[in-house]
Amino acid sequence: MITIHDNGDKKPKKRIKILQIIFITIFFIYAGRLFAMQIIRGDIYRERADDITRRRSVIPAERGEIYTRDFTTPLVYNINSFAVRISPAEIKRDEIPLVLERLAHLLNIPLEQIERKLPPQYHNLYQPLEIASNIPYNTIALLAERVDRLPGVSWQSKPVRDYHETGSLAHVIGYVGDITRDELTTLYNKKYQQGDLIGKAGIEKQYDEILRGKDGAETSVVDVQGKLDEEKDVFRKSPESGKNLVLTIDKNIQILAEKALGERIGSVVVLRPTSGEILALVSYPWYDPDIFTRNDSGSEYQNLINNPKKPLINRAIQSHYPPGSAFKIVMTTGILAENVFSPDKKIDCPGEISYGDRLWRCHIRKPGHGALGLRSALAQSCDIYYWVVGRDYLGVENIINYAHDYGLGELTGIDIPGEIAGFIPTPQWKDRKYHEKWVAGDTMNISIGQGFTLVTPLQMANMVAMVVNDGVIYKPHLLKEIRDPLSGAVEEEAQRKVLHTSEIDKEIFEQVRSDMRAVISEGTARFPLNIKSVEIAGKTGTSEIGLADRWHSWFAAFAPYQTSNPDERIVVSIIVEAANNWEWWSPYASSIIYQGIFAHQSYEEAVAALNLQYLMTPNRRD
Repeated sequence: MITIHDNGDKKPKKRIKILQIIFITIFFIYAGRLFAMQIIRGDIYRERADDITRRRSVIPAERGEIYTRDFTTPLVYNINSFAVRISPAEIKRDEIPLVLERLAHLLNIPLEQIERKLPPQYHNLYQPLEIASNIPYNTIALLAERVDRLPGVSWQSKPVRDYHETGSLAHVIGYVGDITRDELTTLYNKKYQQGDLIGKAGIEKQYDEILRGKDGAETSVVDVQGKLDEEKDVFRKSPESGKNLVLTIDKNIQILAEKALGERIGSVVVLRPTSGEILALVSYPWYDPDIFTRNDSGSEYQNLINNPKKPLINRAIQSHYPPGSAFKIVMTTGILAENVFSPDKKIDCPGEISYGDRLWRCHIRKPGHGALGLRSALAQSCDIYYWVVGRDYLGVENIINYAHDYGLGELTGIDIPGEIAGFIPTPQWKDRKYHEKWVAGDTMNISIGQGFTLVTPLQMANMVAMVVNDGVIYKPHLLKEIRDPLSGAVEEEAQRKVLHTSEIDKEIFEQVRSDMRAVISEGTARFPLNIKSVEIAGKTGTSEIGLADRWHSWFAAFAPYQTSNPDERIVVSIIVEAANNWEWWSPYASSIIYQGIFAHQSYEEAVAALNLQYLMTPNRRD
């Protein structure tokens, strides 16, 4: 008997059961996934959905204003303007190039400038990105008329800086600009973000975090077409304005110094030695900071970079020069303090001396100055006296030590960026640099402020301040006060800080002051600086730079020479570069500044009082 098994019906049933299991499994997987998305992780996905429909706009804070010490009219303030933004994800990918091209045409800016701010990796962002600022109202009106052809484009009010009246204070104030990617990477943790304005130079950079304030925000909801959903509430957080800054700069003295220097390449520093306050700081040529707020500033900035006169350099702190005979203040201090050569003992100056394989000529050639002691040597600025005493008695190590004691070759720490330290050479440095030994001729050079020695005009002012303060140098500074932007109340006052205290006896500085007075009363500067309004003490300097017909012209001084109130003393340091036609202008400029300050006169009045009209050249500000 044969048994037949029928498996034909069992195979389909088995397959159906497998399919049922697969479908049930898929169902439970999807159900679990939906449960996880809607219940377990529902908040996360709802937040992502809200992010797509939510539009967050930054409301820029007004930057703090900057004032001179009288706190009357701001040097820098804000003017209303507009910033244009793009939300890239609201534009169809293939339409982005066309929209950017239209926008560049309407804004009259290069297409490349917009493309740099909107690289391809940003094309999926829903948040608006700023691509241009300082846009006038009439241009915004043109955008509004064509808004249907500019998807994703929006604009908002954004104040910009106005530097219209800064003039010679450009190097002090500085300027602002859009934050760069490198700056953003560094400052991201300090809540800086793309599109922010940030200080790039001067006070604007030094005190950026105080000036910038805190941005506000406005959050709204849009529908699928990107239109504002009026049924949803708009969240708004108001911005907080930045603090106002009051500088130590005296506007009248600044203008006086600016006009006294005139259109001569150089620098002026006016310092209150008992506090370190900078009353005026001029560097010529200067520049117009307003160019950095323009969207087409690239070519103008390039012109500044290529200008051979280097207007972007703040010559008061960013250029250094051989100090020339002004360095003899350091030498005089060392000679008196070390007591290695009696100040009454005389050295004969025949106008030139032979040493080594060369002839060393004093600035007064034959018959020379004759026999001189220390006081007369400083007053007449006799090179031969300082060559002999520096080489044979004081020595290079002492000279270097006293130069450093005066702060030369070191940063002053002034509160604007970019300062350089100058340079005081040493035998060890020369050996490393040139593989040559220091020789007596090097000591002779450094003894009159030549050779490798380099100082800044601010360091020169600090050198005189140390003489005035009996060995104390206060840190120079430009910030006087921080004030509330609404009430004007003083929130913080800058305190004077001791930068350095010398161990030299006060009697030494008293003698140096007396010898510096002799420079004016009976020495090289008696004609331009022996004025009636105030007694001045100082030192002239002409530093050689290898040109036969011109030199750097220095003058560093303080006034009044004698006073019962040290706080009224003022230090002036001036350098006129050899790039100008030679006219030994620094002492004359100083006399105008001191006359203006102590006789309470304008530049024009001071010039007339000193009968210097015949020396005048056109000035930049009249």
